[in-house]
Amino acid sequence: MSTEPTPTEVERYIAQGLVCEHLEVQGDGRHFFATIVSAEFDGASRVLRHQKVYRALGDRMREQIHALSMKTLTPAEWASSPDRAATQHHH
Repeated sequence: MSTEPTPTEVERYIAQGLVCEHLEVQGDGRHFFATIVSAEFDGASRVLRHQKVYRALGDRMREQIHALSMKTLTPAEWASSPDRAATQHHH
């Protein structure tokens, strides 16, 4: 039986296979929600974007990650996203 990955591990798995400008994963070990911003998504449909993420995760998607919801954005889409303001950390 495989161990359940943490959100941090899922972030690392995605980042290893996809160049991300912003990457945020939340989850409980079985179900995850990811916000992924990558220039690699430019010109790609939502389905193609998701396929890129699944490819980055590889076999882990079948073996360890049971459910992954994701929001896939280009840097330009992220710049104009209302969610971006909510995740900005003020220093």
